[in-house]
Amino acid sequence: MEIKSDTEKLILEAARKVFTEKGLDGARMQEIADRANINKAMLHYYFRSKDKLFESVFKAAFNEFWPEITKSINESANVEDFLKRAISSYVDLFMDKPFLPIFILSEVNRTPDRLESLIREGGVNPHLIVEYLKEQMDLGKLKAMDPKELLVNVISLCIFPFAGKSLIERMIFQGDKESCESFLQERKKSIYEFLKPLIIANN
Repeated sequence: MEIKSDTEKLILEAARKVFTEKGLDGARMQEIADRANINKAMLHYYFRSKDKLFESVFKAAFNEFWPEITKSINESANVEDFLKRAISSYVDLFMDKPFLPIFILSEVNRTPDRLESLIREGGVNPHLIVEYLKEQMDLGKLKAMDPKELLVNVISLCIFPFAGKSLIERMIFQGDKESCESFLQERKKSIYEFLKPLIIANN
C-alpha cells in the first residue's frame, strides 16, 4: 500500500482546489505551491510537471469513486439499488471534484490513449459493469437493450450537467449559484426516476 508523506498530501489537496477553481490550463504551479505553504522547488521535487500532478489528482479521485461502484455490485440487494448507488456515487464525485467532467471530456479529444491509461491504472473496469447489466437483463430484471448503451446513457446523464454547469447556471438559473447547486444535488434522485420506467422490467 502506497504511503504518502504529509507534504505530498498537502500538495495534492492544494492542487485539487486549484484545479477545481481554474482547470488544468488555468492552474499555475506557483499558486499550488503557495496554497500548500511550500516553495516551488519542493513542489517540483514531488511532481516534475503540472501534468504529472494533475494525473495524481485524477487517479486519487477515481480511487475514491470506483471501489464504491464495484463494491455495490456485490452488496446491492437488487439492480435498482445498484443503479441508485452508482448514480449517487457519480453525482457525489462530480459535486466534490467539479473539474473532472471537463478534464475527462477534454482528454478524450486531446489524448484518448492517455486518459484510458489513467482510468485503467485507477482500477476502472467498465466491462465488469457491462457484464453485470447484461446478466440482469438475462434474468429479466432489466428491459432488454444493449448494456453498453445503458451504461453510456447513465454516465452521460450524470456528467453533462457538471460539464455544462456554467452555462446551466447562467441560462437556466439566471446566475443563481445556490439554486443550481441544489438542482445538481437532486440529480441523484431525478436521474434514477427518469430511467426507472425506461429500463426496469415489469415497472
